[in-house]
Amino acid sequence: MPEPGVRHIVLVHGAWQGSWSFAAWRPLLQARGWQVHAVDLPGNGWPPLADAPASLDAYTAHVVAVVRAIGQPVALLGHSGGGQTVAQVAEAVPDQIAVLVYLAGMMLPSGQTYADFVRQAAVDDPALASAGIGAHLDWLDGGRVSQVQPDGARRLFLHDVEPGAAQAAIDLLRPQPETGRQMRNRLSAERFGRVPRVYLGCRDDRSLLWPLQQRMQRLTPGALALDLDCGHVPQLAQPAALTHLLLPALERFLH
Repeated sequence: MPEPGVRHIVLVHGAWQGSWSFAAWRPLLQARGWQVHAVDLPGNGWPPLADAPASLDAYTAHVVAVVRAIGQPVALLGHSGGGQTVAQVAEAVPDQIAVLVYLAGMMLPSGQTYADFVRQAAVDDPALASAGIGAHLDWLDGGRVSQVQPDGARRLFLHDVEPGAAQAAIDLLRPQPETGRQMRNRLSAERFGRVPRVYLGCRDDRSLLWPLQQRMQRLTPGALALDLDCGHVPQLAQPAALTHLLLPALERFLH
């Protein structure tokens, strides 16, 4: 049965990460009365499904199970590549998502991979073709798995994070199967399209560049737009500012 007055937020990490990526933000959410559910996606190196297949279908099924177990509508947040997962969850169980949040997230049109999206954006701005983390990846298992080089993570993901916290995050990054990164959403106006959305962008993001975040919002319009002067990981770099900006918006949708 739903718990009167209790608000739940489900947090979904992006590539190479895990539930640990929300650890600095969790206590601030809890202090504001939120029940926090941070997931570890299958196949991303964290138990109990560390070595399970990694794919959009597997990610979606895992998060849908978490949402259904809560038993009432939730705020569902995807950071970075987690945006594709939460979009597909909203398509699967729209009535169980009170609000969908993209945190510097990949809000892509149905049928596009992120690589497709960047190629199209680069037609208008060729500088975007080389944007992001791609040049800072090591390839394993014949190119089927990628791993972020520490210096690339420090400069593109964590440049505005306190050095000790940045190093701790770098040490926790795990290899990522390409099957769980090069994904295509399958979204409909009837299901995904009826879920309220918030897009919280990061203007100083060196991974998902601000012009790309703006383009995503133009291609998939209708989200409430918020932004921070922050890099790619505001939940670690500026958790208090993130809380102050985002929670009043979410509280409109969960009572």
